[in-house]
Amino acid sequence: MKLSQFKFNLPEELIAQYPSKFRDECRLMVLNRKTGEIEHRVFKDLKDYFSDKDFMIFNDTKVFPARLYGNKEKTGARIEVFLLRELNHDQRLWDILVDPARKIRIGNKLYFGEDGNELVAEVIDNTTSRGRTLRFLIDGDYDQFKKTLYSLGETPLPMHIIKRPTEPEDAERYQTIYAKNEGAVAAPTAGLHFSRELFKRLELVGVEFGFLTLHVGLGNFRSVDVEDLTKHKM
Repeated sequence: MKLSQFKFNLPEELIAQYPSKFRDECRLMVLNRKTGEIEHRVFKDLKDYFSDKDFMIFNDTKVFPARLYGNKEKTGARIEVFLLRELNHDQRLWDILVDPARKIRIGNKLYFGEDGNELVAEVIDNTTSRGRTLRFLIDGDYDQFKKTLYSLGETPLPMHIIKRPTEPEDAERYQTIYAKNEGAVAAPTAGLHFSRELFKRLELVGVEFGFLTLHVGLGNFRSVDVEDLTKHKM
């Protein structure tokens, strides 16, 4: 399988910049595996395809506000920081992506918040071309640090939403209704369309539910750069 086989034109004007008003009223395409027939339905019709004792498993990972904007020391250049994962609780070490990466070197300090006074971080290592290890320099206990960090962060929107900034409502809309265990940098997107009403209808049908936690990480944002897909590293 070659990467070039998957190239197609998706007109920008057909990419929705906002979700449906109601979670379960997005479109649903149904493919009949026996006949090959395609139906166009609405997501809340999902209940029509399940029956008593069927079992659904959901990923209850919870997205945290992983995108920060700060300024580089001396030059004041605006830098985007994307938090990937916490490396060390006590030392406030985080694995991150930075953009533009070419401007950020080991030893650089980054300032966040109004006038750069709320949070300061230092780059202590390189990980990948855009990756860095960041140490946050802050007094106070861990809970206060996390509160400050998250107050400055934004909800990471899907990559195809490029025409608008993050809005307050995104913190709720880009989180599944059953999100529980924090650690993801992006939502498990299929789950975004389940509403409480749809859950109740599925329960009435007799469907049973189970939950596991699988945090969505960097792989969700890493592009496929090799033509031979067998050489792509997940």
